Amino acid sequence: MPLERDSEGRTYVRHPNGQRSHYISNSFVDPWKPHEAILIQHGFGRHAEFWYHWIPVLSRKYQVIRRDLRGHGFSSYPRCEEDYDYSQDTILGEVIDTLDQLGLEKVHFLGESTGGMLGEILAAKCPERLLSLTICSTPTHIPPPALKLFAFDKTDWPTACRELGSRGWAEALSKIPGTIPIQDEAYLPWYLDQISVSDGEGLAGYAEFLATLDARPFLSKIHVPTLILAPSQSAAAKLEDQQRLAQEIPEARLEVIDGPGHEIYVTQPEKCQATFLEFLSSIGRSNEPRE
Repeated sequence: MPLERDSEGRTYVRHPNGQRSHYISNSFVDPWKPHEAILIQHGFGRHAEFWYHWIPVLSRKYQVIRRDLRGHGFSSYPRCEEDYDYSQDTILGEVIDTLDQLGLEKVHFLGESTGGMLGEILAAKCPERLLSLTICSTPTHIPPPALKLFAFDKTDWPTACRELGSRGWAEALSKIPGTIPIQDEAYLPWYLDQISVSDGEGLAGYAEFLATLDARPFLSKIHVPTLILAPSQSAAAKLEDQQRLAQEIPEARLEVIDGPGHEIYVTQPEKCQATFLEFLSSIGRSNEPRE
């Protein structure tokens, strides 16, 4: 199945179920050098463009794939009249299909927030496709208090996305301490503009899926090298939960990133990037033949 490109030059994978996944691929590795690939999977409401500032750091040594989740960014989402199985197997199957169509046998999976939940399950079910797993500010499930929080004053989380729209929902989220604490006053307008790229209905469908997703049964089955980037002050991924997560994943490495907020990949990027690259380098060293 051929890859697709739209009139704006954006690139897509079309899956057998008819949905399209938008992705961005960057590599500035010396052409004659062998290299590995990193797949970045963003959290809820965000999309590939939010990781723009990681590309100069990562793409000199790795091919970096940023993929929009179903209903996020420029990826499609199922309409009411479409027969779409919004399930764990479908979503993970689309991740695997993306790798297949891009010709990537194995990748380093970097998942942020709920994007990391997919990585946790993928690592347990399809370890042969991952070189490593890194999860950043990642929960194992969305507990009832969080579901209520994300609903704001609406019936539930998906309804809030539909009625408030993507921008309205993000504006409500930004008012909660510990979510988007960044000092640059120009950041929030940019953030909201980027969230607005997604349609509220697309986010609602994915919220319905996330409300049922639970990675806890899979944690003990993860045996790929795993790094946990744990925020010290997140309202959604509390440090004690991250410490418990590290105990449940065999031989997982926990690195606490000190700084405000949940989205440490943007509030503390240099710390996260340095830790991530050192982790990947350590995997490479451990795989080198001994004399």
